[in-house]
Amino acid sequence: MQSRRGQTEALFAACFTGGCAAAFMNSLAAWLLGLWGITAFLNVAIAPNFSLQWLYPRLVWGGLWGLLFFISVAPRQARRGWIRKGLILSLVPTLVQLFMIFPSKPGAGLAGLGLGTLTPLVVLFLNLIWGFFTGIFTRVFWGR
Repeated sequence: MQSRRGQTEALFAACFTGGCAAAFMNSLAAWLLGLWGITAFLNVAIAPNFSLQWLYPRLVWGGLWGLLFFISVAPRQARRGWIRKGLILSLVPTLVQLFMIFPSKPGAGLAGLGLGTLTPLVVLFLNLIWGFFTGIFTRVFWGR
């Protein structure tokens, strides 16, 4: 039987890995929205090229955001509602993207509005995908 510390470490690793896997799903969705012309149809200038240089940082950041998810499920009595918690926590990277990342990028502007009026909704949608899959993957990887 694992010690309490060992269980916590395993959950920590599951949250990081779940966040990474969810970031892959989020990245795949972002790429497909651009590839299929959905972002262009919405007048949003987000259409990434799928490459390792683009994907790798997204996976790392997804894992780091997964550590925020760890805080929400670390207490034993808090280990339920994994998907709901992921969806709620996905609002944090959304706000960071809209109000910290985009304003620092030339032409993107506050909330990414320089990329299109519906940019905040696209970012929210993509991060909800991350939150949904973080909840699922972490729960599956945790296995308890």
